[in-house]
Amino acid sequence: MLALNLLERTGLQPQRRSRLTDYLRAQATTDPLDRILVDLALTATAGPTAGLAEVFLARAPGFTGARKHAMFDAIFALYGRLPPHPLDPGAFDLTGLHSWARVQVTAVKIVLADAAGSHDHISDEDVRILLETQRQGQVWESNVLIHLWALHALHRLPHTEDVVVEGLTKAMAHQREDGGMPFVGDTDTWCTATAGVALAAASAPRDILHAVAAHLQSQQQPGGGWSYTDLAYQTDVDDTSVAIQFLGALDTVRYREPIRRGEKSLLAVRNPDGGFPTYIAGAESEACMTAAAVDALTPRWKRHHDTIAAGLEFLADQQREDGSFPPDWSSSRLHTVFRALLAATRNPGHQPAYLRQMTKRIMALVLDGQNTDGGWGQQHREPSDPISTAYALIAVCRQNDPAPAERAVTYLLAHQRDDGSIAAIPDSIGPRPLRFTIPILADIFTLLALGHLSHRIAASVP
Repeated sequence: MLALNLLERTGLQPQRRSRLTDYLRAQATTDPLDRILVDLALTATAGPTAGLAEVFLARAPGFTGARKHAMFDAIFALYGRLPPHPLDPGAFDLTGLHSWARVQVTAVKIVLADAAGSHDHISDEDVRILLETQRQGQVWESNVLIHLWALHALHRLPHTEDVVVEGLTKAMAHQREDGGMPFVGDTDTWCTATAGVALAAASAPRDILHAVAAHLQSQQQPGGGWSYTDLAYQTDVDDTSVAIQFLGALDTVRYREPIRRGEKSLLAVRNPDGGFPTYIAGAESEACMTAAAVDALTPRWKRHHDTIAAGLEFLADQQREDGSFPPDWSSSRLHTVFRALLAATRNPGHQPAYLRQMTKRIMALVLDGQNTDGGWGQQHREPSDPISTAYALIAVCRQNDPAPAERAVTYLLAHQRDDGSIAAIPDSIGPRPLRFTIPILADIFTLLALGHLSHRIAASVP
């Protein structure tokens, strides 16, 4: 959508523009938001949008609300539909934002300011932030979406024609065979780390696991953390936690140094409330990131006892009455749920009452959410999908009734293709709350779930 609009505005690359249009026309989505955005891109018109912003924002964490609402408004502003309210300065505050968010917020501000004729809101610093992203020979941080937002903003400023033309060339190099555009160039490091954990759980050959570990070592940033791809420098708690978890499960002695550096990176962003944000210290702590970090640190419980205990307490405080947690980076509510359960049950320390209550609520939510086909949906009573079912299968391995796991495995095996892969629907989110697909994650999390099940079965055999 962003790429097509920009190509239409500039009149550049008509062949690629045609392929984008064909891709959008082929989308048979039933999601009301997606349908309106597709119609907007193809016809510059859209059906009723009352309440649409609220639906959009409900899928994202509450603390991102102001800037997500601004992004929503900016999408419509690209097609001449101005928001019915003045610019909210709070939506463009860069305090506590990581590098990607700073660029996106700045770009959105310029798009909205230009649409409203409020150019006094645009500063030299805003322009500098955007131009800095265009000084590389490739898409900045391999983030195609934010790169396109930056180009949309720069296109509205004088003397940027050459920058926009060059930026579009870099962006359109990522156009896929089906005509569409990806959110990011790749997620290779994230997939490698999660695949490593899954392969280890499934008892893959040691030489394969060490090959995965060697690659992860090569992708560790100088500060100790990991990013989602080798083409980005912004590290995050998610990738760092999973990489540490994998290396620690494989060989704590051999990988002592990268584990130590990774832990240092994690602890550097831990907040005073005991939780962990996704990217940088001082940003809002999140349940999913906290669960990931706690689980990664748990094998070294004695060294990190206070951090783990505070993290578990933060998790318990974040849990809702129904057992779920605030939205994270997955479309499935079961993503944080299974991670929190592992963090709570794999630690060797004491089990205070609040922790027992948290695990009880989680298990009740999971067991109650199983559909008649044996699977689980992304949200309560939604149609089953393999990734959500894999998340849930990991959770039910932590209780004693084998029936839910048996039905889950039957469902998963029914969705396995002849080549061993698993069919799946979009699960990943970024930037929140927009969904995108990483097909291999269905294979990875199914393998991880089956690994958990195998260990659970083995543990129950005399």
